Amino acid sequence: MTIFLEVVLPVLLVFSLGFVLERKSKLDIKPISTLAIYIMTPCLVFQNFYHTSIDVQIFYMLLIALILLLTLVILNKIIAYFMKIPSDRETGFVLSTAFMNAGNYGAPIILFAFGQEGFQFAVMFMVIQSILMNSFGVYFATKMKESMMYAVKMVLTMPAIWALVVAAIAKTIPLELPLALERTTSMVSEATIPTVMLILGMQLAKIPLSGFEWKGITYASIMRLFVSPLIAYGLTLLFPVDPLLANVIIVLAAMPSAANIVMFAVQFEAEPKLVSSITLVTTIISIFSITALLVLL
Repeated sequence: MTIFLEVVLPVLLVFSLGFVLERKSKLDIKPISTLAIYIMTPCLVFQNFYHTSIDVQIFYMLLIALILLLTLVILNKIIAYFMKIPSDRETGFVLSTAFMNAGNYGAPIILFAFGQEGFQFAVMFMVIQSILMNSFGVYFATKMKESMMYAVKMVLTMPAIWALVVAAIAKTIPLELPLALERTTSMVSEATIPTVMLILGMQLAKIPLSGFEWKGITYASIMRLFVSPLIAYGLTLLFPVDPLLANVIIVLAAMPSAANIVMFAVQFEAEPKLVSSITLVTTIISIFSITALLVLL
C-alpha cells in the first residue's frame, strides 16, 4: 500500500489533472506537445546525458531494448500467423505491444521508486525508445510501404537526438557549460516530467470510451503488461547488468502502450481505434500491475 501511495498515486493524480482539464476545457494539445518535444524534452535529455557517466551499462540497455522489441514483434507475427490475423490488425498489435510508455509514465514512476540515479537510466531508456518508435514504429505503421530511409529521416527530425549529440560532444571535449546555460537547461528540464505527464492525461481524455473490442484488448494487455516484463527479466539475467538498471528496465518494460504510437496508428491507418483503446485500457490496468511489480522488486 505504501508503494502505491508514495510512487504510483502521485503519478496518477497528475495524469488526472490533465485528463479533467481536457474533458472540461477541450484544449488543443498540439502547442503544448510541441513545446514539450522541441524545447523541454531536449533540455531534459541534455542535462541527464551531460551529467551521467557513460559506461558499458548503457550499451547493455540498448542491446536489451533492441532484443525486447525484436522478440515482441516476432511473437506477434507468430501468433498472427497461426490465428490468421489480417496484416493491418497484426500491425496494430505490434504497435500497441512492442512500444511502451517509457517517457510520460515510466520516467516519473522510476524517479519516485528508485531516485535520481534510476531516473537517469530511465531518461536514457526513454531516448532509446523514442528512437525505436520513430524508426521501427513508423516502419511498421506504414505497413512496409515506406523505405527504412523514411524512418531514418523521422529519427533525424527528433530534437532529443540532437540534444544527445550536443551533450556527447560537450562530454567528449570536455566542455564546461557557462553558468547561464547550465541554469537554463536545468530549470526547463525540471519542468519536463510534470508537463509530459499532464499531456498524457490530456491524450487519454481524447480516447473514445465506447466500442471496445475486448478480445484484442485482452491479448494486447497481456503481451504489454505481463509478457514484456518477463522477457525483460530474462534478458537482464543474460547480461552483467547493474541491479538498479535491471530493475529500471523490467519496470519500464511493464509500462502500458505508448500514447505517441496512437498518432502513428491514426496517421498511417493502422487500426487506430484498436490501438487507442489498448492504450487506454493498459494504462488503467497498469495502476495495479505496476504497483504489484514494484512490490516484487
